[in-house]
Amino acid sequence: MAWQTPIVVHPPAADGGRRVTVRGQDVGVARSDRDLEEFLRRAGLGEADIALDDPCLVEWRGGPHQWL
Repeated sequence: MAWQTPIVVHPPAADGGRRVTVRGQDVGVARSDRDLEEFLRRAGLGEADIALDDPCLVEWRGGPHQWL
């Protein structure tokens, strides 16, 4: 199996939300950094482990780290 970032933020939907998967599991739709951080905390990441702009941790698909 090829290496893959553990967190994927999928392309924005028409309403601006972005589906989020953690280790291949769908965890919900985020509409802000705050939403995304909450999903990651629920998935077991500590505050010190959350680095939304770290490409080794988070893959932003369909555009950069931004919200509509």
